[in-house]
Amino acid sequence: METVPTDVSRETRERLETLLALVGKWTRRINLVAPSTVEDGWRRHILDSIQVHRAAPAAQHWADLGTGGGFPGLVVAVLEAERTTPARVTLVESDRRKCTFLRTALRETGAQATVIDARIEHVPPLGADVLSARALAPLGTLLGFAHRHLAPDGTALFPKGARWREEIAAAERDWTFSAEPIPSITDPDAVLLRIGGIAPHAG
Repeated sequence: METVPTDVSRETRERLETLLALVGKWTRRINLVAPSTVEDGWRRHILDSIQVHRAAPAAQHWADLGTGGGFPGLVVAVLEAERTTPARVTLVESDRRKCTFLRTALRETGAQATVIDARIEHVPPLGADVLSARALAPLGTLLGFAHRHLAPDGTALFPKGARWREEIAAAERDWTFSAEPIPSITDPDAVLLRIGGIAPHAG
């Protein structure tokens, strides 16, 4: 299984290495990611985020909700810097210490993004055409966030673990949506759900 992104530019690779080093340093002080995942950070965090970016359509505005330790949002911001017309990236995180980390990482990697220090449900609708969230909430809750912050024809991308089918079945009780499961390149039991057409059930 690939552990290092080999098909990104040298500059992007260096930015991702800087990001991963910062995550390791800050995780010793605040709970950015599980400490046990830092040593395998290329696969567990960087590659996992790269696959989210590559599953997305070209975006004008990408919103990452509950960014936390920066995955996938900071990686998205780094990868978008390679594009001729990069997306505007918005990172939403309610923990102020994590927001301080996110702003530090953006400064040190040279990536561009706006950090919003607020709870997702309190943020005015973002109208993003791509929206992501990783390890944040059950799918039904994520669809509520996406319905608020995604443009009508937008795409949501949610990495999910082995119980993703159960999450879809539970979410279908309250929501109409299309979900395409994409096999994860970092975990044989996981998928990336590419979702569109989100609408609450009437009544």
